[in-house]
Amino acid sequence: MKITIVTDTWDNVNGVVTTLRATVQELEIRGHVVQIIHPGLFKVFTMPKYPEIQLSWNLWKFSELLTNFNPDAIHIATEGPLGLAARWHCTKKNRPIPHSTSYHTKFPEYMKIHFGIPVSIGYWGIRLFHKFSRSVLVTSISMEKELSARGFSNLVVWNRGVDSTSFNPSCRCSNVATKPIMLCVSRASYEKGLDDFCSLDIPGTKILVGDGPYLSELKLKYSDVIFTGYKHGHRLCHYYANADVFVFPSKSDTFGVVMLESIACGTPVAAYPVTGPIDVVISGVNGELHDDLKIAIERALRLDRTTVEESSRFFTWTTCTDVFERNLVRITHC
Repeated sequence: MKITIVTDTWDNVNGVVTTLRATVQELEIRGHVVQIIHPGLFKVFTMPKYPEIQLSWNLWKFSELLTNFNPDAIHIATEGPLGLAARWHCTKKNRPIPHSTSYHTKFPEYMKIHFGIPVSIGYWGIRLFHKFSRSVLVTSISMEKELSARGFSNLVVWNRGVDSTSFNPSCRCSNVATKPIMLCVSRASYEKGLDDFCSLDIPGTKILVGDGPYLSELKLKYSDVIFTGYKHGHRLCHYYANADVFVFPSKSDTFGVVMLESIACGTPVAAYPVTGPIDVVISGVNGELHDDLKIAIERALRLDRTTVEESSRFFTWTTCTDVFERNLVRITHC
């Protein structure tokens, strides 16, 4: 099958890109031919407050790319300019095209934080965007319940996976850092709750892996935190495997693939009991959830690392791609 995936983020470091790239790899192994329509194919401008995010603007090029490829199925992964172009193309009255979509990011909450736009208006817009989708893929059962309560329909749980060949306990080694080593891997933006991590008053070593618009301010405020910038592959595995606890302070994520990567390395997760962590963390097995992160950390440090690592085996990209593939809608033309 020829599959077009439309995304407004592709050459970035975030959970959406990790998910899409893993899915594309699995689809190609299965013999599908995948076209990615992404900002790198267009002229772009920088998103306010997020310089790493490039938004496409010469959208008249979109229809030509899609028509030339002539896909058998279309999936719209994001609600940005390219996603809007894809939606317009697929819902024109003279030739509506069946398609699937996915919901990865709580944009209404982010728009409220940064621009003061009421959450109700944000969800009205997002609900309208997904209105004609045959299947709206969401990250978890809790996210499905949350969106269903907000009037969304055709929801399908599309979970996440982790590559155990890249993330596993083999990178763990002896080190001289003061224990416990508390790790957070995140894009450095205000809504990620990173102040809650950086301000923790717990003896030990705090390490933040990641970059973003809020990083410079964090560095000024927290001199006791080690800031490494982005890390990838084996180097990222090294940080996961040698941490004693992984702290996930976000209350706004829809999932959090980084938690799975940590768990696969045998490092337990400490997080708030909110959407995302509640779908990954099994208290007493691979982490702890509590409204007080300090308590969650103290409890997580008591867990057995082997048991933590074993719990990650339920999350595979093969299973995730099964769901994605099953919910594609075959079309006859574009």
